[in-house]
Amino acid sequence: MRRLTQFLILTGLLLASVATMAADISRKQRKQLEEIQTSYGSTIRWGTMDEALGYLDPAQRKANPPTEFQLRRYSQLRVSSYRESTTAQLPDGTVERRVLVGVINNNTQSERTVGVVERWRWDAQAKRWWQTNGLPDLWEGQ
Repeated sequence: MRRLTQFLILTGLLLASVATMAADISRKQRKQLEEIQTSYGSTIRWGTMDEALGYLDPAQRKANPPTEFQLRRYSQLRVSSYRESTTAQLPDGTVERRVLVGVINNNTQSERTVGVVERWRWDAQAKRWWQTNGLPDLWEGQ
């Protein structure tokens, strides 16, 4: 019964966030956001972090590029799952998405789940969405 209640509350929150997003983002922008988030998730899950850099906001990438050490560190991990938890539009127009990422350490074969927050910004000039929170911190709490 408790799980059902949690599920209903979560579903209600998701529907409320979608309704809020629908008011401020055009249908075309919303569709583009869904497509790019799906593509980004697939890249994190099946691709490399070098490929994921292409989704990051160019201004943020230029101001704070990842070091070679940081990029190599990702090769020690394997992403086993990538599940969206919630999505909400923030007052400044960005969209925040919370994701649960399953991570396996290649050396120890231990698996854990990490919560990641993505923030997506619409670029009217480029007519596309950019991820502004940087690459996921898969070492959270370690």
